[in-house]
Amino acid sequence: MNPLVSDAQTAEKLVELRRNLASVIRGKQDVLEDLIVAVVAGGSVLLEDVPGVGKTTLAKALAASVDLEFRRVQCTPDLLPADIFGFSVFNPADGSFSFRRGPIFTNLLLVDEINRASPRTQSALLEGMAEHQITVEGTRYVLASPFIVLATQNPLGFQGTYPLPESQLDRFLFQLSMDYPDRESEIEILYDQMAANPLDEIESVMSRDELLRCQALAREVHVERSVAGYLIDLVQRTRKDSRLRLGCSPRGALMLVRAAQARAFVLGRDYVVPDDVQHVAPLVLSHRVAPVGHRFDSTHACREIIVDLMNQLDVPV
Repeated sequence: MNPLVSDAQTAEKLVELRRNLASVIRGKQDVLEDLIVAVVAGGSVLLEDVPGVGKTTLAKALAASVDLEFRRVQCTPDLLPADIFGFSVFNPADGSFSFRRGPIFTNLLLVDEINRASPRTQSALLEGMAEHQITVEGTRYVLASPFIVLATQNPLGFQGTYPLPESQLDRFLFQLSMDYPDRESEIEILYDQMAANPLDEIESVMSRDELLRCQALAREVHVERSVAGYLIDLVQRTRKDSRLRLGCSPRGALMLVRAAQARAFVLGRDYVVPDDVQHVAPLVLSHRVAPVGHRFDSTHACREIIVDLMNQLDVPV
């Protein structure tokens, strides 16, 4: 048995983490659960939705709850790669240059409205997200561990947005949507904000080292060969389906199994079941495939196709 799965103290920390996030984000338990799974898997998350539904608040609540160093970048069309990575500053006293680090040198980086940045700046994040390192003026800098990007974007079609390239979308583990809260949850939000911001009252419930240990142990969750075959059958079907012009890559398959391991771990199991794959597959694959034709609602369409492909497969027993 995975030692941390059976550790009551660690299980309680995950419960406290959910409780912390739920005290700020009302009525979105499914989104909070998926975000925790992504963090335990060590992946980055793309939050796509209209402005004002709590995407930035969720990122701040996560950083405060897990005691991570947090930095934020507000994307605009004139944002440059140097504004994220950093730049060299000339010292006239001795004629030397010193590197001033940018906001990417952190544990949790919130990239707000990423699709308002130019394609050049969007692409500049690729190396950091893929390899946890960046290269500036020929010098390599290793990023902090853990390094997680939470990026928000407005739906395509909003004024001043640039679509993210497929290569960058592939670096995000999950693509999630907040959506509008229900009536009762929105009433609770009004009362929460009347006297003070609930973010100000959040206390850390998990240390950075505890999160790193969770991430390491989640990788050890057992995946039965029949479940791995079920996962690969789904991935390969995305490459052959006539409704899709772009199927899932081998990197996508690796991200899918890591997400399934993390979900099993968060739920207290040391083995993956088909239900784990079924739950995370639409979140992992919908932004890694592309439908035939150009559609503004491509994410929703792709999720429907992924679910349909899963329904065509025999579930391993």
